[in-house]
Amino acid sequence: MLKKGLMILLITATVSILAACGQSNDQANQGAGNTETNGQSSAAPSNSAGETKLSGQIEIDGSSTVFPLTEAVAEEFSKEHSDVRVPVGVSGTGGGFKRFIAGETDISNASRPIKDEEAEAAKAAGIEYIELMVAYDGLAVIVNPQNDWVDQVTVEELNAIFKPESTVVNWSDVRPGWPNEKINIFSPGADSGTFDYFTEAVNGEAQASRNDDQVSFSEDDNALVQGIAGNKNGLGYFGLAYYEENQDKLRTVAIVNEDGTAVEPTVETVRDGSYTPLSRPLFIYVKTSSYERPEVKEFVNFFVDHAGELATEVGYVPLPDDKLAESKAKLK
Repeated sequence: MLKKGLMILLITATVSILAACGQSNDQANQGAGNTETNGQSSAAPSNSAGETKLSGQIEIDGSSTVFPLTEAVAEEFSKEHSDVRVPVGVSGTGGGFKRFIAGETDISNASRPIKDEEAEAAKAAGIEYIELMVAYDGLAVIVNPQNDWVDQVTVEELNAIFKPESTVVNWSDVRPGWPNEKINIFSPGADSGTFDYFTEAVNGEAQASRNDDQVSFSEDDNALVQGIAGNKNGLGYFGLAYYEENQDKLRTVAIVNEDGTAVEPTVETVRDGSYTPLSRPLFIYVKTSSYERPEVKEFVNFFVDHAGELATEVGYVPLPDDKLAESKAKLK
């Protein structure tokens, strides 16, 4: 009887030991699995499809004109890559290039090509970049809706108003029959690519502009919108997209082109080339070293692939196929 009891006790102890060993092995295996998963999570997280999940931050600054397009691209991109932050600044084309050259940003929005001196400064700083054309835009000359006397202007009349040392004070100084009331001028600031483009097209030299107390300058297109919308004698200019967003409180002025035809700024007239000389290409500049980062590369390719449809949504003109192909070729 004693022998039988000892046998039962021995069997019970053996089973308990085996069970404990099995449990320890399971825990060890589970722990090893967790170590592998955690390592993958910290280095290269994956989504449900097994693809590498992107994260990080892409710094963008520059043109307020290009801002609506870049912001639209960033919003669509974030729907697919929610862990990538894409803040977009609006310090103007020139201000954006300053930050870009200083190595503070990955991408610079620009409403004009980079200047020779900016390119030289970038080279000296060791900043290499890819220039990508992304859309076309027209510069709209804007007045207050209460202005019922200006329906069209010539480039010569714009020059008379905006040129350095201009003596134009009242509307009647521009054209007989217009009221003897002071023009309140609202202009983009000197760091704006819009300012560069307009002054070159109208005054023959970039940055050449009147600079007296009759002009209110701002890098913020929204401030220009508010200024003109709140002043019956307001006159200014900015990108067509900003007019499209605020057309309920502003009015465009037709520009007389070289063949004498007065043409309103629209997507169609910018695309067909009849709205001259105030139409232009828009760019983004991508730092080459930033493009090597997976999240930046994915964003830039996403930008080029979707710029056409999103340009239309925000009031710009999509690139023709040949120009789009040129931009895509630069990314290969």
